[in-house]
Amino acid sequence: MNPTPPRTDHTRCFPLGMAAENVAVRVVAIQGGAGIARRVAELGLRIGSELTVRQRLGAALVVASGPLRLALGTGMAHKILVSETGMNMEKRE
Repeated sequence: MNPTPPRTDHTRCFPLGMAAENVAVRVVAIQGGAGIARRVAELGLRIGSELTVRQRLGAALVVASGPLRLALGTGMAHKILVSETGMNMEKRE
């Protein structure tokens, strides 16, 4: 019996804080404990959510998820693991 639970393959994922502007990404994992997972969920982000980095504010980010716009600090952005969806999004302002 293997005591280690199976892991999802996250070899192509990276922290949201490293995502390029205007490239669509999908949330694949949240690193950290229950507190960070709860806070991210309260912001409306879940595993499978699609996001686009719209703007960098120093180390912080403004991300878009549909009509929702969120400003995330660098700490939280680095705990949200994402993978590229392959879509390039243009700014619509």
